Amino acid sequence: MQVRIRRTECCGNAECVEIAPEVFALDSKQKSVVLDSDGAPREKLIEAAEACPSQAILIEDDEGVVVFP
Repeated sequence: MQVRIRRTECCGNAECVEIAPEVFALDSKQKSVVLDSDGAPREKLIEAAEACPSQAILIEDDEGVVVFP
């Protein structure tokens, strides 16, 4: 799985960090960054992406096919 953050869309709400702290963190600009795409199971990644109020999280499978959104 590949997890990407659309930084221009990220509002720094940190819901993703609350749900999957092994995958996401906030940087010095209060924007989400990906620490480890493989740090949580697929279901947890999708839960974090769904919780993002600005829909800034993009998840792709290993072949590059978009899984979420």
